[in-house]
Parts: sequence; C-alpha cells; structure tokens
Amino acid sequence: MKDKGVAIGVLKKYFAQDAFAELCGIELIEAEDGRAVAVVRIEDKHLNGIGLVHGGLLCTLADLAFAAAAHTRGKVAVSISNTISYIKPAQGKLLRAEAVEISRNVRLGTYAVNVLDESREVIAAFQGVAYIKNQNIL
Repeated sequence: MKDKGVAIGVLKKYFAQDAFAELCGIELIEAEDGRAVAVVRIEDKHLNGIGLVHGGLLCTLADLAFAAAAHTRGKVAVSISNTISYIKPAQGKLLRAEAVEISRNVRLGTYAVNVLDESREVIAAFQGVAYIKNQNIL
C-alpha cells in the first residue's frame, strides 16, 4: 500500500525544527512525490578560508533536500548513508538543491541530489539512503 503524500506546508513546518539548517539559512521551497528543492543565499559566513562556499554548507543543503524528499510519503525517515562529490566552485549568490527519489520500498529509499549554483551549473552531486521508520511524521 502506498503511503499518503504530505503537503508542502506540513513539511515546511516539520523541517523548521531543523535548527542547523535554519542557522545556515536553508529554506525548503518544494516537496512532493519523492522530490524536494531547498535553497540558500550565500553570505560571507558560508565561505571557507580561501573564499569558496564551504563544502559543509553544500552537504547540509543537499541533506535537507534529501530528507524532505524522503518524508514526502508521510513516514519518518533517517539517513543511514550518504556521499557527496564536489564538482566545481559555486558562482553567484544562490544555491539550489534538487532531490529526486531513485527507489523506495517499505524500509529503504535511495535519493539523488544535484546542487546547482546561480548559473544552474551542477556544482555537487549527493546520493543518500534513508531508512523508513514505521512512524508517521504527523
């Protein structure tokens, strides 16, 4: 039986509890049917010692999009594995993470996330596996 989908407003409220993503300035803007999009505006606090966007921010942005996509089916999901590849430095002041569900069964979901910069170039590629708990998010 397919899990019932969750409205974006419910997911935004649910992920507003993610204090670290909030501290980073990350915002969930889309989420439905195994897909999600999160964005962040780059500020000086997001830069590393050589003036590039910190890899930790890219990973956190991708991770939030991954988590939101995994939760669109209404069940609590926790990451059990993820990897990220940094492809090129970001250009511009806005980053966007686009997550898509690759596969899902009762207990595991696999998601791919592309992180794009303002010029819509892929700057990082993330893949995550979520364990789906038998617990509703509401």
